Amino acid sequence: MSRGVRIGLQGKQSLLLALLLAAIVAALSMQVLSGIREDQRERLEQTFARQAEAANLRVRDAFLTGERVEAKPFMEKNAQRLAVDLGELSGMPVTLYDTDGAIAGTSLPIQPRTDASDALAYTARGMSAYITEGDALLYLAPLYNADQLLGTVQFHASLADQNAFYERIRDLFLYAGLAVLAGGFLAGYLFVRRQVSVIRRLNRATQQIGRGEYLSAAPVKRRDELGELAEGIYDMSGSISSSVTQLHEEKRKLMEAIARLTELERQQKQFIGNISHELKTPLTSIRAYADLLEMYADDPALLGKARERIGMEAARLYDLVEKALQLSAMDVYDFETKAEQVALVPLLKEAAERIRVKADAAGIRMTLDLRDGSVWADQDNLMHIVLNLLDNAVKYNVPGGTVTLSNRQHDSGGGPRMIVKVTDTGRGIPQDAQSRIFDPFYTVSGDRSRATGGTGLGLSLVRSLAEKQGGSVRLAESGPDGSRFVLELPVKELQRGS
Repeated sequence: MSRGVRIGLQGKQSLLLALLLAAIVAALSMQVLSGIREDQRERLEQTFARQAEAANLRVRDAFLTGERVEAKPFMEKNAQRLAVDLGELSGMPVTLYDTDGAIAGTSLPIQPRTDASDALAYTARGMSAYITEGDALLYLAPLYNADQLLGTVQFHASLADQNAFYERIRDLFLYAGLAVLAGGFLAGYLFVRRQVSVIRRLNRATQQIGRGEYLSAAPVKRRDELGELAEGIYDMSGSISSSVTQLHEEKRKLMEAIARLTELERQQKQFIGNISHELKTPLTSIRAYADLLEMYADDPALLGKARERIGMEAARLYDLVEKALQLSAMDVYDFETKAEQVALVPLLKEAAERIRVKADAAGIRMTLDLRDGSVWADQDNLMHIVLNLLDNAVKYNVPGGTVTLSNRQHDSGGGPRMIVKVTDTGRGIPQDAQSRIFDPFYTVSGDRSRATGGTGLGLSLVRSLAEKQGGSVRLAESGPDGSRFVLELPVKELQRGS
């Protein structure tokens, strides 16, 4: 199967330039020649109009100064003499017709044989007319004596000089156009050839990069778009070379990450087994004990309150176990949120009261520094966040230490935010562990986890729940003198785009 003729960019650009030049020269020539023809026509019309006006004045003068007769007898008597006079006056042969269209007089030695009946019909209605035969032009105009039509005057003109001038200009444009076309095509061809040479060099550079041979310098040095393209190809070469090196490094890191993920998966499975055994069994016992309190109620008021509290906490912890199991199965935090305006101070006080018993037992003093305000959040989730932060502050504190719960509203460019701070005077978190404490299943120390009952899930759940409220939680600082966690929450509902 034969292939068609391939025309390269150089040929296409040169051909396009030639066509553009030809179109420009042709359009310019047509416009100029049309203008010349129009100017000749207007000048001729103006000349004939003046001659017709002069002829009318001469005939009217002869009519008024001579014997007063009708139009036809006047033309029969004076037409020949007037035709000669008008011919001398205008410098052109003149023929006069009467109102019937018959020749009344002429300055020509031979009577004209041109059929002017159609033109005479126009002049009889008071209009001028033209008759063209080759280089000869006949102009016919009506003759009047005031409002009385006397006949028609006909001027004989030659267009030979005008046509010759038009043809000379046309030939001049033709030769000049061909010269411009040839010169422009040659200049364009050389210019395009130079650009195509640069493009070929750039193409060879890209092929070199494709083979893995990276550039040590820009393939072309120019101060135009092609120069910018050359610099871009050189920069791309450097970027690809750097990227290949980085890919090898990333591959190494990916293998390390896979090994780490494998370890995390093992820890997760171990965690699921531990939390199922460590939490579900005590929870079942707590709920059973709450049922037994109804059977042995020596102090109805005290036991009723204890029964209600144990049942509520047991149900909450049981739900947490179920959600932790879902997290292990789906690897996502699947908590429903029902956000609303929540008065913050009552919720913080209730959370502090729930933790106070544990704090008193550990010799930890709880202090509150609260300001009125509200937040847009799910109340149950917010309670879980605060309880978890307070529980950690007590759990990892030192005997005789302090836990401070405070809140302040802060106005920023993104809108008002509520800042809740939980500060303890405990042992602090090691520097190398601070960036990972919010990771799921991460515990600072295995021994510490077993001593305090930690599972490595609490802070990761706190972060997830805070983000679902449109807020955030972070470790502001930690050291030998204690740690401070900061919880930020929106004060009002966030406006979402449609």
